[in-house]
Amino acid sequence: MITKDITIGELLRENPQTAPILMASGMHCLGCPSAQAESIGEAAMVHGIDADALVEQINRFLETAK
Repeated sequence: MITKDITIGELLRENPQTAPILMASGMHCLGCPSAQAESIGEAAMVHGIDADALVEQINRFLETAK
């Protein structure tokens, strides 16, 4: 289960198929060095995104992808 404390870099290394979800939510600089060390919660705050809703969407996606 993903939490908003996981870094974007870690999420993408473990689950690269989540990149389109992040991109669709407005996080277009996934390859930026700062994005790699930023948590989902931090990135969501910077981009004005509801971190809890994003994490829920990612977890639903990962659950159905199993």
